[in-house]
Amino acid sequence: MPRLRIRHESTYTYDRPVRFGAWRLMMRPLDTHATRLIEAYLETPPADIKWTYDAYGNCVCHLTPREPASRLCVVNNLLVDRFPAPDAAVSVANPRSAYPIVYSMTDRPILEPFIAPATDDQQPAYLDWLGRHAPAAGEPAMEFLRRFNSAVHEGFTYGVRDEPGTQSPGETLGLGSGTCRDFAWLMIESVRRLGFAARFATGYLYSPGGAIRGAGATHAWCEVFLPDLGWMEFDPTNGLVESSSLIRVATTRTWREADPMRGVILGEAMCELKVAVDVDLVERE
Repeated sequence: MPRLRIRHESTYTYDRPVRFGAWRLMMRPLDTHATRLIEAYLETPPADIKWTYDAYGNCVCHLTPREPASRLCVVNNLLVDRFPAPDAAVSVANPRSAYPIVYSMTDRPILEPFIAPATDDQQPAYLDWLGRHAPAAGEPAMEFLRRFNSAVHEGFTYGVRDEPGTQSPGETLGLGSGTCRDFAWLMIESVRRLGFAARFATGYLYSPGGAIRGAGATHAWCEVFLPDLGWMEFDPTNGLVESSSLIRVATTRTWREADPMRGVILGEAMCELKVAVDVDLVERE
């Protein structure tokens, strides 16, 4: 049971003072059986703050800085205990967990939005690639998902990209490279086309010694819902499955809803954004 201390600093620097409208922050994990929230606090300039839950049940902070400034810095501080659910221990006897996947009548209406693809990728190259990686009839769903997760991890080149937005599955396939959010989105949209319910997960990544790709910033991965198992974590960037290195903050249907911080300024100014994330193991006494 690792205990992790997380510091996530986001600094917006403007070339002139600006006034601020409302900002939306999604940085606080839910306290669950898998992640115990020990401490959570924000460092912000003087501001009006209100906490709510969004339609997905994610914890959202609404922040409105009170004074004009040429700099907006928010630091998210967390201390969490992570309770891993080792992939090696996963065992499913339910025949509904073999391909083609069959969800129960009670689960199906809830999962429908996560089964329907959100993009309209019809490129022959992408559809051919997806067909070559599709599961065989009767193949256990977990075996297929492990295989697909590894295929994305091993088949694409990882690279840092500072520009906002996420590549479509076809774009990632064409380029042969992407960031964590591109690989997560490729897996999500691909398994949806095969009948699985999948969602976009965002949060933090513990990388001892910097050995795991995607550390030093916020991280993104894929979650897939399986009968008897519920939502399972797959990180195609690193080939991880149900790993204690993943600290989830939020889940959404698409990547567009998963920004950790966004808002408006009143006035015109050039902006530079710097983000730094540190995730450290805390030694217990």
